[in-house]
Amino acid sequence: FEKQKSNLARDESQQASSEPPARAGWNSKIEYFLAQVGFSVGLGNVWRFPYLCHQNGGGAFLLLYVMLMLVVGIPLFFLELAAGQAIRQGSIGVWRYISPRLAGIGYSSCVVCFFVALYYNVILAWSLFYLGNSFQHPLPWNQCPEQGNLTVKECEKSSPTSYFWYRKALNITDSIDDTGSFNPYIVCCLLAAWTIVCLGMFKGIKTSVKVMYFSSIFPYVVLICFLVRGLMLDGALEGISFMFYPKVEIWADLQVWRQAATQVFFALGLGFGSIIAYSSYNPKNNNCHRDAFTVSAINFLTSVLATLVVFAVLGFRAKGKVMECVHGNNVPFNLTDCDLEQEMQKGVEGTGLAFIAFTEAMSLLPGSPFWSALFFLMLLNLGLSTMFGTMEGILAPLTDRFKTLANNKTKLTIFSCIIGFLIGLLFTQRCGNYFVMMFDDYSATLPLIIVVVFETFSVSWLYGADRFLDDIEAMLGWRPSVVYKYLWKYVCLLSMLGLLGATTIRMFIKRPTYMAWNQAMASEEHLPYPGWALAVLALLIIIAMMPVPVALVHAVLKEMTKKISRDTENGEYSMVSTDDKCDTPVTEMTEVDQRSRTFASFC
Repeated sequence: FEKQKSNLARDESQQASSEPPARAGWNSKIEYFLAQVGFSVGLGNVWRFPYLCHQNGGGAFLLLYVMLMLVVGIPLFFLELAAGQAIRQGSIGVWRYISPRLAGIGYSSCVVCFFVALYYNVILAWSLFYLGNSFQHPLPWNQCPEQGNLTVKECEKSSPTSYFWYRKALNITDSIDDTGSFNPYIVCCLLAAWTIVCLGMFKGIKTSVKVMYFSSIFPYVVLICFLVRGLMLDGALEGISFMFYPKVEIWADLQVWRQAATQVFFALGLGFGSIIAYSSYNPKNNNCHRDAFTVSAINFLTSVLATLVVFAVLGFRAKGKVMECVHGNNVPFNLTDCDLEQEMQKGVEGTGLAFIAFTEAMSLLPGSPFWSALFFLMLLNLGLSTMFGTMEGILAPLTDRFKTLANNKTKLTIFSCIIGFLIGLLFTQRCGNYFVMMFDDYSATLPLIIVVVFETFSVSWLYGADRFLDDIEAMLGWRPSVVYKYLWKYVCLLSMLGLLGATTIRMFIKRPTYMAWNQAMASEEHLPYPGWALAVLALLIIIAMMPVPVALVHAVLKEMTKKISRDTENGEYSMVSTDDKCDTPVTEMTEVDQRSRTFASFC
């Protein structure tokens, strides 16, 4: 009988603990908006979206992107916002609250966030390095250095900005197999970057949001300044026209659809758990439906603004090179080599855009140190606001799940930053840029897509889309359109499965490659990843996804153990004389047992 009573008390306490606890909140709606926009608007809006838009049909790609944003991106964004706000927990707590068997989804989000934080902060370190070098006149990447009376051949064959990036900033090796020594300047910048992140996250959202007042707003000020200045440059309109010239035929290319869907997915930050963490600090009646549309619209408009800026400046750079080509060419029939569009396509992706092409264009502007410092300060702030969200996606779920960590959140923050810095030293080797590309292209892509597939399937099929809409109606006071039910159950889920399949097939059909710098040729070249690097890629993906099956097996075994224990105790109890009239605890325990199974029954 005493065993039954203790069992009952334990079950009741577990049931009570599954209820959302009291939780800190935002001081104002503005703070919440700054956090969500700061996280979703990142470096990819500046150097990934313009490249994809230009390479994949300009205006036609924009239409495709908006369509996918409306039917896939915003519904999934709304799903994460509503789940976090309703349950008021981080990613681990949200999925564990729905069912203990789903807790692994949250842990996988934390692992992927950690992987992303490792390499993302290295990009901040690079931005700090360039920011420090911007306070010189002339800029150190303005012209090639000389050894004796001769110009350095590697610089002469390439360009001053390429030489500074590959030789001075990275001092890069010729391949990923050649690791090289640590780069002391980048190590120091990485330490500074992690210190800034640690100080910003020192007391959770209360301190990070104060930094976001600057880090989330400042990039827009810089982009507008660059746009005004860029439109005044010769060649800006040509650059923008190349950018937005529609090529509708690209809609027939499956690869373009895959790239557009991937960009929508990463632009909104789906699967990281950061959206869930930030929305969990909202009051229950907050209109998260409106927030989903507002944040997504701001994200898209920021991408368009950044694209206008990038191609106005790159158009100026390209036209200058074409004019040099024309005036330096004395043979009329070779003038076809002076192609503006060909110049526009050079170095407009990723780090090549930020640290080579755009940097070169800024060095041509009057007052170039000012524009350079402004640009890299913008990159630093864009990265910082995203890093705060990424770290919140790690810290919030862990502190919600484990009371010991919640009681020592400051120590956990400092410890996480120290570990991030120490592991991040991998990226400060001379071959570090290749590892950044590896992590950026593969360590997050597949795991994040799989996480979102699990999230969508769990809510729409296991928990039930109608039931989830009921919860939202109880929370907001009105019921969202039934369209969401079909979008979640079919359109979003099938789209994500298609994206997952296309990404996986592409990895197996085409051996993964990376862009290496050949010092002798002073040019970039595509090299296949060696066998050990592919093994590392596979290991990273496995580590990121391992929590899902582990948590599932753990929950099933725990339920089986509990059932066996109860069967044994019930057997012992049945032998007690009925004269003791102890039937009440059995009835109560049956009710508790039924209640405790309500969240797990669908699994």
